[in-house]
Amino acid sequence: MARQLHSTVTDDGKVVLSIAEVDIPEPREDQVVIRVEAAPINPSDLGPMFGPADLRTAVQAGDGADRTITADIPDRFRSMVQARVGVPVPIGNEGAGTVVAAGSSDAAQALLGKTVATLGGAMYAELRLAPADQCLVLPDGVSAAEGASCFVNPLTTLGMIETMRLEGHTALVHTAAASNLGQMLVKLCLSDDVPLVNVVRRQEHVDLLRSLGATHVCNSGDDDFASQLTEAVTTTDATVAFDATGGGTLASDILAAMERAQGKKEGAVGRYGSTRHKQVYLYGGLDRSPTVLDRTYGMAWGVGGWLLPYFLERVGPERAQQLRERVAAEITTTFASSYTATVSLEEALSTDAVSVYGRQATGEKYLVDPSR
Repeated sequence: MARQLHSTVTDDGKVVLSIAEVDIPEPREDQVVIRVEAAPINPSDLGPMFGPADLRTAVQAGDGADRTITADIPDRFRSMVQARVGVPVPIGNEGAGTVVAAGSSDAAQALLGKTVATLGGAMYAELRLAPADQCLVLPDGVSAAEGASCFVNPLTTLGMIETMRLEGHTALVHTAAASNLGQMLVKLCLSDDVPLVNVVRRQEHVDLLRSLGATHVCNSGDDDFASQLTEAVTTTDATVAFDATGGGTLASDILAAMERAQGKKEGAVGRYGSTRHKQVYLYGGLDRSPTVLDRTYGMAWGVGGWLLPYFLERVGPERAQQLRERVAAEITTTFASSYTATVSLEEALSTDAVSVYGRQATGEKYLVDPSR
């Protein structure tokens, strides 16, 4: 038996986080059991954790292993999670720890006692059964905490650049760019010589990214944001963007800046605008308001969704493994993550902790250590 964090939607419109005791079966031939020692709380985890619940209504109850967090789901969002009513969902996309049991295959036995990272859900748990071929052995001297974020953020940054190249673009725009992921992307683009335009909301975020070597950082809080963005997009020739906010007008603003930049390059444009295709991918939902498109950028444009698992399926297992191996090799440099606090399963279920990591604010990333 092992403790595991679950999220359950109730039939009266609430989401409840709780700790459950679950059976961990003996590993099959090609499986291992990992003692989880570090698992990050990423924005992609908050969706399964809380769904569309209003975190301002979060209430803590019980203590120790009986502690729960309950939050209300606004009426207009209840249909989104109807299929989850009464179904406990294990949480935690990725993490790392020590292999404490292994199946009989050579591949599984080779992992016994090793510190590994894996991606596959249910990582906010003391023990996690996982396929041996989905475990990434961390380099000697790299701790579980250092390797906990081996997959979601690093592979997302690599996936952005790979998507850019696959679709014929040569530079990209990234929003919410001072996040852990954004800082990784700055370092990766510098290493791979990829022109990058960073969009942030505060001057301290501008200063942070410039300290990492970023050249183009646009502050959406400035009065001249539109001209900043147009100049940066013109200089870099960026025609694809990855937007973590999702809502509001930012995607439209980026497309408009790209259109102005292409207009400068093409000179006079026809009645349908510039002929260069401009693309914005929404990969996050920091802003839950509707996505507003003010179509002032011709007809050669697109807005769509982007998700890491779909990207990995697109490039295939061989290329995906090459990307994972690069992450492992650079996990303490290019792909290093930093955390505000490390919490146990019980500590993660406190209103104080939820009020911090639920904001998804820059510099406030939490790490869960179920072994505590």
